[in-house]
Amino acid sequence: YAILSHTWEGGEVTFQDIANLEEAIKKPGFAKIQKICDLARERGLGYAWVDTCCIDKTSSAELAEAINSMYQWYKVSTVCFAYLSDLPNCALRHNSSALGACRWFTRGWTLQELIASKSIEFYDRQWNIKGTKLSLSTVLSRLTGVEEIIRDSELVYTASVAKRMSWAASRQTTRVEDMSYCLFGLFNVHLPLIYGEGWKAFVRLQETIILETSDLSIFAWRVDFADQAHRGVLTV
Repeated sequence: YAILSHTWEGGEVTFQDIANLEEAIKKPGFAKIQKICDLARERGLGYAWVDTCCIDKTSSAELAEAINSMYQWYKVSTVCFAYLSDLPNCALRHNSSALGACRWFTRGWTLQELIASKSIEFYDRQWNIKGTKLSLSTVLSRLTGVEEIIRDSELVYTASVAKRMSWAASRQTTRVEDMSYCLFGLFNVHLPLIYGEGWKAFVRLQETIILETSDLSIFAWRVDFADQAHRGVLTV
């Protein structure tokens, strides 16, 4: 199957929307679903997966299962199509500022999608292919700080805990808790979701990592701002 990596925007098609196809096609986000299905069909694939409409987010059980499984779903996909809706149709070079300015490189969820997927094709706002994970590996490494693992995702767990944390340091998520939940796959942990817990989610993540690894680099953090919250030896 093919899988989509993108940033959410207004008018996305939800699981409930897709049940009424006549109404779903009227939403702006339907164009992405149509395009990934077309690309998957061209490659002889029978299925395409899009997070906006393939997860029933009204079901806490289904959402929890999806978030805990997300890394694996991207990892075993045949191909991941990364749609960069704010990338203009221009030639990309190794120092491309246009690529680096894309919102896709600032979001928490897209980090694990980049690392987990073995094959990624990058598309601009007009769905012109701009390169692959392999062909753009040098610039992707420069933009993300993820180096040799870009070329071989199987090496992700050989990187220190501190190194993996650093990849996510400048990324953001809409909900505070998701900044922790989007890292489950990078640390191979599984936890229940508790929306409303705020930054306590990050404490739970760190505590679980400590229980499952002897890597002491998790304690290698510092406070850069006087008002930054912290608790004991763990960062929040």
